[in-house]
Amino acid sequence: MAISDNLRGTLYMNLSMFAFTANDTIVKVVTSTVPLYQTIALRGAVAVLGLLIVAAMTRSFTLAIPPRDRWLIGLRSLADVAATIFFLSALMRMPIANLSAVMQATPLAVTLGAALYFKDKVGWRRMAAIFIGFMGVMLIIRPGSDGFDFWAIMGLCAVAAVVVRDLAVRPLGNAVPSMMVALGAGVAVMLMGAIGAAFQGWNAISLREAALIGSAGIMLIIGYICAVTAMRVGDVGVVAPFRYTSLLWAIVLGWVAFGTLPDHYAVIGSGIVVATGLYTLLRERKLSRAKAAAA
Repeated sequence: MAISDNLRGTLYMNLSMFAFTANDTIVKVVTSTVPLYQTIALRGAVAVLGLLIVAAMTRSFTLAIPPRDRWLIGLRSLADVAATIFFLSALMRMPIANLSAVMQATPLAVTLGAALYFKDKVGWRRMAAIFIGFMGVMLIIRPGSDGFDFWAIMGLCAVAAVVVRDLAVRPLGNAVPSMMVALGAGVAVMLMGAIGAAFQGWNAISLREAALIGSAGIMLIIGYICAVTAMRVGDVGVVAPFRYTSLLWAIVLGWVAFGTLPDHYAVIGSGIVVATGLYTLLRERKLSRAKAAAA
């Protein structure tokens, strides 16, 4: 029986979310014995090498990028560096499911950022959904409770950095291959890890640690390729909601690897964030269809 494009797209998106979450889980395990910046540098080297191979195979490697787009790629790469530092610093101290739930607010924050910076029209329904979604995030991290600390703030900073990263590529020219954007970010993150390791220290690693770091880099490559493939083979409105399966993978892998499960506040907050995110996505899809029909 033939598999429809949308079904293939959802399968690729699920695999992508599993790969990204597996990467996070592996990094959390490795950084318990290997310095953070050394882990970032070594994982980045594996990821960059893999992306270079994929770029060569797909003939998408090019240095012929207009100066304006180079600046945008540079800005995106710097934002990716900041997001990596904030996210992995928080990941070392927070339960992976809780941090993943906080990161699910990113699409809502991107919508709000686009409205503020690019003057995108966002109606009262989506603004209400964004507000409710952020209340869900507050329920997860609970300001004033023992669970709200410096690392929870780092998680929120990671969301802000990802918003800058995603908005930076919006004016990017269509002729710039996505692979070059990913490579730019990969190289920047790898160099940041190497510079940080020079100050933090560099330890000899065991064969097990090397295998785990290599696996994390491979998972990053798989996640990226599957995410791009998913959006190309399936309808965006069908495929995009399956990004939220990363939260389910975070709960499962957090329980398997660390024996942790989110408490009832985090579960309720996660449900609110996912529900409002899905509503915003479906609302945008409906408005896009109405606009296309009126054209």
